[in-house]
Amino acid sequence: MQLRCPQSELERALHQVSRAVARRSTLPVLSNVLLAADEANLRITATNLEIALSVSFPAEVADPGQLSVRADVFTEFIGSLPKQDVILSGTTGSNDLRVTCGTSKARIPGIPAEDFPSLPRIGDQPPTATVPVEGLREAISQVVFAAATDDSRPVLAGVLLEFRGTELTLAAADGFRLSVRSLALQQPAATDLALIVPARALGELARVLGDGEETVQLLVTPNRSQLLARSGRLEFLSRLIDGTFPEFRQIIPKQWRTRVTVDRESFLAAARRAKIFAQSNNEVVKLHIAPGDSELDPGSLTVSAQAADAGDTEDILPARVDGPEATIAFNGRYLTDVLSVTKATEIALEMTTPNAAGVFRPVGDESFVHVVMPMVIGAA
Repeated sequence: MQLRCPQSELERALHQVSRAVARRSTLPVLSNVLLAADEANLRITATNLEIALSVSFPAEVADPGQLSVRADVFTEFIGSLPKQDVILSGTTGSNDLRVTCGTSKARIPGIPAEDFPSLPRIGDQPPTATVPVEGLREAISQVVFAAATDDSRPVLAGVLLEFRGTELTLAAADGFRLSVRSLALQQPAATDLALIVPARALGELARVLGDGEETVQLLVTPNRSQLLARSGRLEFLSRLIDGTFPEFRQIIPKQWRTRVTVDRESFLAAARRAKIFAQSNNEVVKLHIAPGDSELDPGSLTVSAQAADAGDTEDILPARVDGPEATIAFNGRYLTDVLSVTKATEIALEMTTPNAAGVFRPVGDESFVHVVMPMVIGAA
């Protein structure tokens, strides 16, 4: 293998794939990156067997070939070089990679490319669906936080991706809360299907999607064990979780008794203040909804928390209230989580009783809904 490429392109590609490099592994090759040069491009790939990331870019290739080298040493050395062309070369019969840039030279021992895991690629296959990058990134952010963080129930540590016609729905739940976001597709999906992607993997995909790209192609492998994504020069792969996701639509309450609509940013600020005090009392933040006396006084939402050793706080926010007076309590972190992930100016909370789930809906946005189980008010 022998090629020449700009240092900036090489450094950028290494940075992009670095999140898939295994930090601790009994397989040394998983701590490596694979360099694969064809007639006109260099592709760099890393995998920890949970996810894989691959980036390609144009290069002056004199001799195509492949070699696997330690990711940490190679990345750090390339990052230290000046912004000049870098020459990478390897010789037949040797696994050493030689790097030359200006007056700097290095030799980095490698591992044969054949030892690197074989990974599927989208190639020329028609994708399962094509999704707007910005929409997918936002949708992931609005659901991934609600997934379980332990693997005691594997399906709850994942995010459901459900393709139905021209709609993609993402859902995540941890047993205490449920987050659902739907996304319109420009073209119908190739087939209707549902799959569960590990939440950590989906979060990584959101981080690496390029800002300059408009769409991302998603492809489910024929055996439905892996999800591939391609956006621009980046390719991403994740394993899928085998199992059946809960019937999330049945979890969302269909009716409400009291509904309060409030400015989201004011609500979020009040919830953050309450959370400071709630930390000493099992994270309990109490919400009191009071209807107004007239059209000029539509109502209020009181956000409060108290703890014997920390003190107490209270914010009274103007709000539009439909239905009778009500009180409900939520985990303060759950409250700030949902209020942080939507950009809507106003948000509505719907509830029936203090012990039944509350439903949060951004006003004017029917694509997102969040359900939270309440806490026992007696603890407050």
